[in-house]
Amino acid sequence: MTTLKLGLPKGSLQEATFDLFRCAGFGLTVGRRSYFPTCADRDIEVVLFRAQEISRYVADGVLDAGLTGADWIAENGSDVHEICELIYSRQTLQPARWVLAVPEDSDVRSVKDLEGRVIATELVHTTRRYLEKLGVTAQVEFSWGATEAKAGLVAAIVDITETGSSLRANRLRIVDTLMVSTPKLIVNHRVWKESEKRTKLENLALLLRGAITARDKVGIKLNVAQADLAGVLKLVPALKRPTVSPLSAQGEAWFAVEAVIDEDTVRKLIPELVRAGAQGIIEYPLNKVIE
Repeated sequence: MTTLKLGLPKGSLQEATFDLFRCAGFGLTVGRRSYFPTCADRDIEVVLFRAQEISRYVADGVLDAGLTGADWIAENGSDVHEICELIYSRQTLQPARWVLAVPEDSDVRSVKDLEGRVIATELVHTTRRYLEKLGVTAQVEFSWGATEAKAGLVAAIVDITETGSSLRANRLRIVDTLMVSTPKLIVNHRVWKESEKRTKLENLALLLRGAITARDKVGIKLNVAQADLAGVLKLVPALKRPTVSPLSAQGEAWFAVEAVIDEDTVRKLIPELVRAGAQGIIEYPLNKVIE
């Protein structure tokens, strides 16, 4: 097998990415100062780069493939093949948003109010395209980081947020959303034509998506007497249908029921199952759910 060179984001998304790969079966280990993690799959060579750079390196063939945000693919204008979208972020499973924000006491109420004023952001080209589309002429300057701190020095900022809590903590008000961004697994066009690497990447995409699907789900197992089976099955949600298997027992017939359900339904469901006659209920975590 030819080694697949894969770029992963270093920085704010690194921990969430490593956790996702672990759940998918591709455990990663890396030293504090290293940019070269060791992958459980020896046919994958991982390199850590800033998310801002990965799409350019994939497009240029420095990397075979990579995982980076749709925002940076668009910002760089990178010509790459997008294999799949992976909806996860630093703190939540929600997509990140690039928003136009101003201080709470600012007189800016819409983007039109920024005519002739200064906006600071890392996402310079995307912001300029956004302003051009709306017919607003403003000066967009590049921010090297800590963009929220510059909100009092310029008229507005364009920054990334998941929950908006950091913006609120810095007394900033969102005026508009420029784009919603999710991580994308991307590949160089030439590499995608190589059957061995393509199959490797398709398998990786399948398992990563399965790990994401499993994040808000759990498995449950329970035993139930035949007399109570119909009532219990009415309560049990599942991706398709619950698995029902007969148990070896003397006397009354018993069945084992197994299902994958949404984790946030468990606290309500289990007491209802007990009242319906279920016994021996087990809840267990999942690493992957392949639908």
